[in-house]
Amino acid sequence: MTNIVITGCSTGIGLETAKYLKGRMIKVYPTARKIEDVQLLKSQGFEHAMYLDVTDSKSIQDVIDKVLQIDGKIDVWFNNAGYGQLGAVEDLTTTSLREQFETNVIGLHEATRLILKVMKKQGYGKIIQHSSILGLVSLPYRGAYNASKYAVEGLTDTLRLELKNSEIYPVLLNTGPIKSNFRKNALKTLNKLDLENSDNREYYQKAQKGNIKKVPFSLEAEAVASVVHKIILAPKPQPRYYITKASYLLGYAKKVLSTSILDKILLKI
Repeated sequence: MTNIVITGCSTGIGLETAKYLKGRMIKVYPTARKIEDVQLLKSQGFEHAMYLDVTDSKSIQDVIDKVLQIDGKIDVWFNNAGYGQLGAVEDLTTTSLREQFETNVIGLHEATRLILKVMKKQGYGKIIQHSSILGLVSLPYRGAYNASKYAVEGLTDTLRLELKNSEIYPVLLNTGPIKSNFRKNALKTLNKLDLENSDNREYYQKAQKGNIKKVPFSLEAEAVASVVHKIILAPKPQPRYYITKASYLLGYAKKVLSTSILDKILLKI
């Protein structure tokens, strides 16, 4: 049976993907960084749920070792864990930017580096990197998150070239707006900023009150789960998958429009 390790399964895309795959005869190893969330996963029937914090290299290696002890292989690794730090670039502290990168980039890279050792030894594997359409285009007040996803794009594009003669496939997911707690959790990150003395405080106040534009073309988390399933089943998956109509449209716009015209579109979103 094909198996998969998924990071960041406490809620949202990670949890829904775990549920979706479990119902389709895929052996799922869901992970979470809080012990109470691991217990909750186990109560939902995920007997192999494990603790994993992507900022803790030892916890990543412990999960790898445990899965290998049980199955002797790891077919697919889904680097899903991450969060979004809100805030204008001028308001981002060095600490908040560093924390964003520690989870979204450094943690993802460490997991990738460690699982590569396993997949090279076994001669095959798929590494799914959860990027975003914001790894290709940028939106205002999301500078830290944009930058982190741009970094994921660069690392994964490079890795794909370096593994071109192998049976190991790095795959990028460029997700668009997905219905989850992601935005709700992102709003909490504003507490790390000095809002009162910011020139952008009007935007922050609107955001906290929920008075910002709703993102069109939003889909349920199952849209991501179904693509992950497709990747698992594909002998040779595509290097990139756009998820949601917004991702397709903006990805195409990035290729064909001038920067100034694209900026005008992005400022209206």
